Amino acid sequence: MAVRRLWIDSAIYDTTVAGSAPLPEELHGILEFAVLASHRRAFDPMESAIGEAGKHLLANTEHLHGDWTLIEDYPLSREMLAMSRVWQSPNQRERVIAAKGAPEAIVDLCHLDTTRCAVVAEQVRLMAADGLRVLGVARAIFAAETLPGNQHDFEFEFLGLIALEDPVRSDVPQAIAECHMAGIRVVMITGDHSATAVSIARQAGIPADDAVITGAELTNLSDDELRTRLANTHIFSRIRPEQKLRIVQAFRARGDVVAMTGDGVNDAPALKAASIGVAMGARGTDVAREAAALVLLNDDFSSLVVAVRYGRRVFANLRKAIVFVVAVHVPIVGLSIIPVLLGWPILLLPVHILFLQLIIDPACSIVFEAEPLEAGAMLAKPRRPEAHLFDKQVLIRGLWQGGGLLITLLVVYAGTRFMSNSDGMARAMTFTVLVISNLGLIHANRSWRQASWRRSGSSNRYFGWIALTTLVLLGATLGIPAISRLFAFVLPTPSMLLGGVGVAAMNLLWFEAVKHPFGRRRSLAR
Repeated sequence: MAVRRLWIDSAIYDTTVAGSAPLPEELHGILEFAVLASHRRAFDPMESAIGEAGKHLLANTEHLHGDWTLIEDYPLSREMLAMSRVWQSPNQRERVIAAKGAPEAIVDLCHLDTTRCAVVAEQVRLMAADGLRVLGVARAIFAAETLPGNQHDFEFEFLGLIALEDPVRSDVPQAIAECHMAGIRVVMITGDHSATAVSIARQAGIPADDAVITGAELTNLSDDELRTRLANTHIFSRIRPEQKLRIVQAFRARGDVVAMTGDGVNDAPALKAASIGVAMGARGTDVAREAAALVLLNDDFSSLVVAVRYGRRVFANLRKAIVFVVAVHVPIVGLSIIPVLLGWPILLLPVHILFLQLIIDPACSIVFEAEPLEAGAMLAKPRRPEAHLFDKQVLIRGLWQGGGLLITLLVVYAGTRFMSNSDGMARAMTFTVLVISNLGLIHANRSWRQASWRRSGSSNRYFGWIALTTLVLLGATLGIPAISRLFAFVLPTPSMLLGGVGVAAMNLLWFEAVKHPFGRRRSLAR
């Protein structure tokens, strides 16, 4: 933020036009008292900008008063959107009062006539239309020892207007556009003039053609009227701190999930009331950070979009992992129970299950955790608030995939046992198809939007290493006699092994086919 314009009735100074030209003498007073109305150790960006402008434009003049003593401070209030600071000069008895705030508040303090008010209002409108934040500045001299309890009791003289520019960061329009594409609505709640808010909203990409709700208008709206207006309102201007809380509560009363950003002490109630309070970590107050659920370390709006992107990725990948866990245990349970019911020899021994649990199951979590966000996931609408990580859809998908795999494994076992008349060979073939199919199951569930063979640029090196390791260990269980005996295997013929690979490929087609009835119409990667 930086000071861009200084205005009085007889002169105007624009820093972008003036370049290195000095500040005209008649404008020294407005900047002098704007500095006096600000904290010396400024925390607010606006006051910091005023202080920097004073150091630069008033350097080597008598208008900077480092030796003056602060006597009293009249802060902003609900009734008066202006602040005054009372100073004591070491070489004069009277106190000097400097005030700055919303132009309408300063005009009220100065008791300007209607004609002068109209001139000031028009200048404020012109500056605000350029996206500038406009403050009025006033001064007063007070001779009595006892200070009044209200700013209105001072005889203020209107000095002029000071306008500051708070440029929209270059990445904000793109971030807001991504929010809109992702079904996330962005609204602006600000204390700025309505024209300033509209100008900045247009620069940022927030819809600005609808009506703006001002703080004064909000005061006169009932809760029902406010909820009705929220549907078509994206800008709230001249909003007082306590009104932020009411706006957040109104949005939540409509059933919306609300993320509220803020940095000040006055933002804490709204941050606490929001579904997700987001505090600024760099310039945010301790109170705001403690009230919030998230803290942005870099105070960058685009970080919110990154958080949404990662949130959708984590949610989608967890669901994929759950589907795999359900699907992979269906054949394990089935191959453990069905042979007993049919009077067949035991098909899966503890060592087989241990192999699956130690190699395949942990592998799935590593693979799915590393899986990037699917293309188009940020174009989907946000999931419903009542949506669960594990639901009927996940269960059915897992059961269909696992059920199809179980049927093919039973066919493989029965067919191999019939052709070879060897339980060990049938067990080896069934286990081989199970392990290779499990790798196919992981690969198929890496994406629920596209077939696994149609994905491009979606590499996952963890899956490659895990698949290679699993196949090497599977080869060891089949080819090394000592291990093969431990697994109760008899090495199948090459043609049988080739047929087993073909069956695993058919299972992959089944896993892919199951994705389409569930996924394309209702994306689960939201």
